[in-house]
Amino acid sequence: MDYIQQAYKGKNEIWMFLLTSILISGIFILNFVMYLFTSKEDLQAAYEMMKSIPSNISLVVNLLPFAFLLGLLFALVKYLHGRSILSLTTARKKIDWRRIFFSFGLIVAITIISFAFSYYSDPSQIEVQFNPSKFAILFLISIILFPFQIGLEEYLFRGYLMQHIGIIVKNKWFPLIFTSVLFGIAHSANPEVAEMGFITMVFYIGTGLLLGIMTLMDDGLELALGFHLGNNLLAALLITSDWSALQTDAIFRYTAEEANTTVSEILIPVLVFYPIILIIFSKVYKWNNWGDKLIGKVVEPPIEDYKILE
Repeated sequence: MDYIQQAYKGKNEIWMFLLTSILISGIFILNFVMYLFTSKEDLQAAYEMMKSIPSNISLVVNLLPFAFLLGLLFALVKYLHGRSILSLTTARKKIDWRRIFFSFGLIVAITIISFAFSYYSDPSQIEVQFNPSKFAILFLISIILFPFQIGLEEYLFRGYLMQHIGIIVKNKWFPLIFTSVLFGIAHSANPEVAEMGFITMVFYIGTGLLLGIMTLMDDGLELALGFHLGNNLLAALLITSDWSALQTDAIFRYTAEEANTTVSEILIPVLVFYPIILIIFSKVYKWNNWGDKLIGKVVEPPIEDYKILE
């Protein structure tokens, strides 16, 4: 059984899917609705108010709801759907922690190398703001709470929604595209979108697509979990700015008053680095049969393969 087929291991009534989706996605739906019906001036005022809160307190307040929602998602999958969390995580017999660590290390290495190149090429708009005591607190908060934040996003978008939409529509391409777009929409209220323009959504949707391809090709969330965690940790710990979604006591601060990111700087990661990352994973884990994995049909397996719950 492949990754999407794991959803057959539990109860799949449509009302269960709708109830779980609404309860867990509520925070993202509310965020998007508020963004749509809030004026630019009010959004700017809200962003400024957020900046007035001490950064570590603001980070905790922003991340804590993810811990609650991830626990709720796990409870609904286990007790409402009657499925194991393992089946939501991977098609393997157990979670492959090496995959998580490899993916985490890869994105951390790529991010640090690219940042170092950028910094030494032109450090004029980047300043060092390293404060050992403040950074230690930030680091502690980050390693405790970010796993819940990225865990919720991965288990919801690439996990629960990908699997259940897949067995509803009986194919893999639609849940891949749908959850990638939904992932982008969920981040549409981030300050970066208001600052840099709607082109930023290409990055968020492209990232969702990358994570979705990882999940389908590798039959599990492990690579996506490691990648997402490494990316978000460095976003909090390495560099911050006045217009970023995360205002933190990071090592560096981007000093420009507004973003001057070009379209090419947004597109290059999506069109160049992301395919390279997929090639690396495909070589390491010997991926093949891309067509069936990404756009193939979802077929209900023989009943004896999934009615014995793990």
